[in-house]
This record gives sequence, structure tokens and C-alpha cells, in this order.
Amino acid sequence: VQLQASGGGLVQPGGSLRLSCAASGFTLGPHAIGWFRQAPGKEREWVSATSPYGVSTLYADSVKDRFTVSKDNDKNAVYLQMNSLKPEDTAVYFCAARSSAFATKTRSDYRYWGQGTLVTVSS
Repeated sequence: VQLQASGGGLVQPGGSLRLSCAASGFTLGPHAIGWFRQAPGKEREWVSATSPYGVSTLYADSVKDRFTVSKDNDKNAVYLQMNSLKPEDTAVYFCAARSSAFATKTRSDYRYWGQGTLVTVSS
């Protein structure tokens, strides 16, 4: 059972990136998915929470209207589209999954974690 996050990199302020989170060993569809991020020297913070099958997604106020989560059940993957990126979005981004009908904002609720992918927003 594994989650693999990818797609991070260096982008200029105002730019876009799409992060991917691919699952192996289990099917993502029935799982709730969370994205979290951890900036240097800071606590890991919640970014988004998506209910099973991508029915609905909640976003942190700091990313609302800029970030969008989508699911591709055929590819067994979840994506985080990040637009209008700001320097304060710089962080290592993690995807996480929990076997529940409810997506939450709490790190400890998630059983499966990807290894993280670094996003750097800088000119």
C-alpha cells in the first residue's frame, strides 16, 4: 500500500503547478483524500479534504479559489491543481488517504501518506 506524490518544482509567483498523487496496492476511489503542506520551520497544515469518489472538496481559506482537487479513478490518482501561486505557498506537499466516508482536516485521521513533493514559489 503506497501513495506517491509528484509534480513539485520551482515556479514563479502567479504561476501554476499540478501535483499528482498515485496509489498502489489499494483503490483510491472509496477513500477520502487530504492534501497537507509543510513550510520550512512550520507545522504541517491542512490544504484540502476530498470525500470519496470526489463528491465534494473543502479547501483551506489560504488556497480557496486558487487550488482545485480532482480525481481520476481510472488512473487511481488524485491531482492538486495550483494556480496563482504565491511565495507563501512554498512547502512540501503531502497527499493522504483514509478509509472513511468523511474527509477531515486532521492529520492523524489519515492512515496512508505519500512521501511529499517540494513546491517552491520564487522569482
